Amino acid sequence: MDKVMESFIGKQLVANLFNDKGVFVLPALTLLSAEHIRLINQHKITLESHDVVQLDSAEFFQLAIDDCTAAIENIFEQIRHNKNKRIPMLEVRNEVIPFIQQVSEKNDFYGVLAALQSKDDYTYRHNVAVGILSTLLGKWLKLKPEDLSMLTIAATLHDIGKMRIPDELLTRPGPLTAEEYQLMKKHTTYGYEMIRDTIGTNHLQALVALQHHERMDGSGYPFGVLGNRITDFSKIVAVADVFHAMTSDRFYRKASPLYEVLLQMEESVFGKLDPYICRVFINKLMQSMIGNEVELTDGRTGKIIMILATDPLRPLVNIDDDFIDLSKHRSIGIVRVIPH
Repeated sequence: MDKVMESFIGKQLVANLFNDKGVFVLPALTLLSAEHIRLINQHKITLESHDVVQLDSAEFFQLAIDDCTAAIENIFEQIRHNKNKRIPMLEVRNEVIPFIQQVSEKNDFYGVLAALQSKDDYTYRHNVAVGILSTLLGKWLKLKPEDLSMLTIAATLHDIGKMRIPDELLTRPGPLTAEEYQLMKKHTTYGYEMIRDTIGTNHLQALVALQHHERMDGSGYPFGVLGNRITDFSKIVAVADVFHAMTSDRFYRKASPLYEVLLQMEESVFGKLDPYICRVFINKLMQSMIGNEVELTDGRTGKIIMILATDPLRPLVNIDDDFIDLSKHRSIGIVRVIPH
């Protein structure tokens, strides 16, 4: 793919696209992926700058994540109604993964988080969210490009086994009975089998579906294995999975405030989640908060100026002409981050 055509990836088509024989190729407002560019090249169409529009970050994230969620819903529903439960990997690779990679490349955590806030499609949006957050985390952990690509697919398919769970359980507004919860937990083994039996995937990716609810202290499911038997990919996806679940509105509870979630995740480091992976995640999220206003427990508001690597959840805060180091004033904490 030449550099000029590559530069159109992530931009939006202004009008319907036809080839020189009048054959319809792509509809107006399509957000162009690498796969679309390949299709345009096959039709020997040359795009000009006036054929596309550059979206601002917020519009791009919203459109990319909405498109991605719609594609995941379509793919997952195909699987739900297909007797052999085969995963259409070609569609996953062409219609979902390129958008997740594009969104991750922007490295704008707050833009991503705003677009991920669940509408009424949590079941599908959650898979996109975990795909994006795991990819960002994989980058922060400096994974090799080939491992990062493998992780993106594994993370996006981590909950695929839920397509073998009755829909009424997935959308139940109240708590599940003990018997229903046991059935729900089977999505891990179902997902493992489905990915294992799909051509174009590997055993590491299948293990992510199996292990993303396992915990370092052995308190997770389906097998209650200890941390030394959980793969690194599964540990990364577990952090992304927990974070998105806690920061999203669900059928049965409202989202928790972001800072409260980070505090709970830091507490989970001691036993539940991998401490190194979780610390990198919290650190990067807090770094992205520099410049944000925060409300403190004493009622004052200030701006985050600096994050301390040793204690990222207790930053240096500027209030008027005063600077408060929350790591030294431990009686004061952050109640919430005030969005821009």
